[in-house]
This record gives sequence, C-alpha cells and structure tokens, in this order.
Amino acid sequence: MKAIKYLFIAALTAGFSTAALAQEATGTAADVAVVKNLISQKPADLDKQMKSFYKKNKKNADNLVAFSRAFFEAKDTANAKMFANYALEATKNKCAPAFIILGDIEALGDNGGEAATFYDQAIYADPKNPEGYYKYANVYRKISPAGAVAKLNELRQQRPDIAVDALAGRIYYMSNEFDKAFDAYNKADMSKMEERDLSDYAMTAFFKQKYDKALEVAKFGLSKKPRHAAFNRLAFFNSTELKKYDDALMYADALFNKSDSAKFSYYDYTYYGNALMGAKQTDKAIEMYELALKQEDMDNKAKRAGIVKQLSDAYRDKEDYLNAIKHYKDYLESMEKPTANDLAGLAGLHMEHGATLSAEAQAEAFRNADAAYADLAQKFEQAQEYATFMRARVNGQMDPDQSKGLAKPFYEKLVELIGPKTDLDNTDKARLKESYHYLISYYFIQKNDKDTAKQYAQKMLAIDPDNEIAKQVLGQ
Repeated sequence: MKAIKYLFIAALTAGFSTAALAQEATGTAADVAVVKNLISQKPADLDKQMKSFYKKNKKNADNLVAFSRAFFEAKDTANAKMFANYALEATKNKCAPAFIILGDIEALGDNGGEAATFYDQAIYADPKNPEGYYKYANVYRKISPAGAVAKLNELRQQRPDIAVDALAGRIYYMSNEFDKAFDAYNKADMSKMEERDLSDYAMTAFFKQKYDKALEVAKFGLSKKPRHAAFNRLAFFNSTELKKYDDALMYADALFNKSDSAKFSYYDYTYYGNALMGAKQTDKAIEMYELALKQEDMDNKAKRAGIVKQLSDAYRDKEDYLNAIKHYKDYLESMEKPTANDLAGLAGLHMEHGATLSAEAQAEAFRNADAAYADLAQKFEQAQEYATFMRARVNGQMDPDQSKGLAKPFYEKLVELIGPKTDLDNTDKARLKESYHYLISYYFIQKNDKDTAKQYAQKMLAIDPDNEIAKQVLGQ
C-alpha cells in the first residue's frame, strides 16, 4: 500500500510539476513589475510587503538588483542599499550590478572616493562588464580626466569589441576638454559607437568649427536613426555653417516636422533664420528670428541682442531701412557695452538709407548719420579720427558744391589729428589727401583765399609730390 501511495504521489507530482515550476518562475519574474508599482505607490506598509518579496527572491540576485534599482530611482537610497547588499549576499560578493548601485548611491551623495571603490569592486566581480569601468571613469574625471581614461583603457584588454576610445571621448567631452574629446572620438569606429557618443562626437566637431566632420558624423547617425532630433539638428546647423543652404533647409524641415521627441529653442529658430537668409528667403527668415525672440529660453539681454541684430540685418537686406534702423537701435539698447563698431554700424545704416532718398528726407538721414558719428567720437577716443573723417564725408554729401562749407571744420580737425604724425600709414595719407583736396578747393574757389589754398597745396605735395591740383594752385 505504501509503495502504491508513493507511486500515486509521484505520478501526481509529475503531472503538475512542469506547470507549477513555470508558474513559480513567471511569478518570480513578475515580481519586479509588482515591486516597481508598489514603490511608486508608496503604501504605508511598504517595508512589510517588501519582506515577503525578499523571502521569495532572496536567492534571485537579478530580481534583488532590480528591486534595488527601483528604490534608487525613487530616491529611496536606504532601501536601495539594503537590497543591493542582499544581492551581494546571494552571490557571495560577486554581483557587479549590486556594486554599481552602491557606487551610484555614493556618487549621488557626492562621495566620489567611495563611489569609485564600489565601481572598482564591480570591475573585480565582472571584468568584462563595461559599466563599472565607465562609472569609475565618470566619477574620477572630476579629479583627473586623464586618470579616468586610463581606467577605460583597462577595459580594452577585456572587451576589444567595445568602442573604448568613444568612451574616452565621452569623458573628455563631459570635462569640456574638447580637443582631447575630438582626438579620442576620431580614433573610434563610428559603427560601434552608442547614439549619445555619435551625438557628442558631432557636437565636439561643431564646437571646434570642424563643420565637415560634424556633418559627416551627424549624417552617419541619421543613417541609423532618421528621426533622431539631435542628428537632424546637427546636420542642419553644420550645413548652414558650410553654406549648403538647400541641405540645411531640408534638415531643418526634418528637425521641426519629422523628428521624434524634438524640443525647440531660440537657437533652432535662429539657425533656421540664418539658413533662410542664405537661401535668399528674407521674409521667412524674419519670421524665424521673430519666433526665436518668443522662446522661453530667450532669457537674457545678450541672447536677445544677437537676434535683434540679425533682424536688423535681414531688413537691411530688403532695403527696408526704417525697420533695419529701428531694430539696430533696439540692438544697441540690449547691449550692456556697445563697441565702437556697434555705434559705427548705426551711422552706416543712416548713410545707406540716405543714399536711397532725396531732398529733405535725404538730408534728415545724413543728419542722423552725423549725430551717430558724433556719438561715436564722444564715447570712444580711439575712434576720433575715423568718426571725424566720416562726419566730413557726411557733411560733404549734404553740401556737394561746398557753398556752405559744412565739411570744412571736420576736414580741418582731421588735419589737426593726423598732420603732426611722423609715421603716416596708407590710411593716414588717404585721409589727409582727401582733407587737403577739400580745403584747397574750398579756399581757392569759395573764399578766393589763394594764400590759404597754397598752404594746403604745399602740405599736399609733401605727401603726394605728383598731385596735379596742388601743382596748379602753386603755379607749377
């Protein structure tokens, strides 16, 4: 009877063993999803419920690590540490992912030395797992990027299939050492790079103004991920820099309309405007610059000033000088410290505007230019000669027959500024010759003051011995 009983039990067990084991295995694998959901809900008896999950999985290091990681991501480092240590107990300290979590916890607390120790233990537990090497290098880079890369080079011996040079490039990139990052990335095989390294490689090349290489890398990334926003953006930016405007607009369309999870900044709209300007689509460029000014990250005067200047340039390109001048003035007001060139730019716009007008409207534009050059001379002593020279020319435009002598005081001032110099360069000589020419003509014709005209003629011959006008005035 006993034998029959045992045979019956064995048969019954055999009949259900496969299904029971499968159910247990499925239940154990499903525990990870259940625990993640439990952690997200944060019930009052979470610790109590977790005890049952621990008992059920205490020999399953993978699940214990998954529990630990879920707690870490929920910023519950105490439980994350506890379950990582459970995983180490289950494996007799041979669980690299558990050591990595413990390292992550220390790194989160800004304890770089402790974090590096745990990452080193992860490497010892599993020398072929690249994560330990990379995380060690990532915390050590703050101390020494070169030392961090040296640790990565140890991985090369264990895993020749991994793009170690790309990881080195990543470390240097994160340390803002772009020259070293670029050199490291250049050694790596792009086909083995992760997406983020391809993106950083292209960005590094872009920062270094190696636009051809940046475009090449971005296009390689797009061959794998055509809807990747970062690759489309980099292809767009670098095509714009390379003046390949048709290609740039194609990639811009891909970024704005055919990329996954793309978020846009003022920089994107600004580059879109630049590409449209290059493609001679000025009106659309103006629309993009206006959109750039409305973006949330347009958060300081310097950013705003740059785009307002581009708006001014776009209106100038259309010969819409009223809007060009309006935006240029806005640009100057947005600048903390406008340069001499900035102030000269406004005067130049007034001059260009005047050249398109006539009569009183033209005179008004030239008077505005004169005022702008006067402002330049007042604010920048080193620009006095240039400003005075341009005021002479502007006033000469308003008095072409010299009857009013509007340019006279400025040409005389220019002679005072440049004449005493002992070492005249070509610019000095050109400005003096123009000044002497005006003053000779003014005194000889308008004032009939031949003596003064002759004095200027003699000065002219001193710097231009073959000047025919000066010779005629002197009766030579």
